[in-house]
Amino acid sequence: MKKLENKVAIITGGADGIGKATAIRFAQEGAVAVIWDMNEEKGQRLVEDIRNDDGKAEFYKVNVADYQQVEASASAVAEKYGKIDILINNAGITRDASLKKMTVENWQQVIDVNLSGVFYCTKAISPFMLDKGYGRIITTSSVVALYGNFGQTNYIATKAGVIGMTKTWARELGRKGITANAIAPGFISTEMVTLMPENVLASMREKVPLGRLGKPEEIASAFVFLASDEAAYINGAVLSVDGGITI
Repeated sequence: MKKLENKVAIITGGADGIGKATAIRFAQEGAVAVIWDMNEEKGQRLVEDIRNDDGKAEFYKVNVADYQQVEASASAVAEKYGKIDILINNAGITRDASLKKMTVENWQQVIDVNLSGVFYCTKAISPFMLDKGYGRIITTSSVVALYGNFGQTNYIATKAGVIGMTKTWARELGRKGITANAIAPGFISTEMVTLMPENVLASMREKVPLGRLGKPEEIASAFVFLASDEAAYINGAVLSVDGGITI
């Protein structure tokens, strides 16, 4: 039997990178992959690809920083499928700059998507999980939340913040049949990362004990595990998937 058979999973930021790999894996494991993203072209193309591979998927254009959009889309998914089993809080942006150069706008944009967006999605979707007494809430953090990184005050504030929210939700929702966990990816070979200069990529690889960047599919595998019944007793955890970079 597939690990996520008949589960309904919302994956934010699901049209590209780690989110895309996760949507594909979830569909392969029997889930309905509900992709929330701002990029409608990529999202619809991914849905078509998943369906062509006999998977189940659909796309919603959702700005996670807009609570009304999030709430309306969550209600639409729940009405169509009768439930929402899994939430993958993966949508995120960067606006990197040193503290001296970072603008208030840079700060707020990242906070709105990466931190408030996670709160909005969980706030809107958790009631449907509570109704069924079952749910998996898994949020993408980052290894930089654990040790900091130059030029990312805003990003790290959000990625550290979602760890705190995850642990709080694990306490609040655990007795209701809902687990909350986070994944902290390391340097992952997404399309955006592979466009970096080769000397930068080489420097990143040198810092990783495994000597390479991670693959989006490897993060997707961690999401599958935490969303499955095999991880039913894992709650409030932060799983680093980073090739050992934090050692």
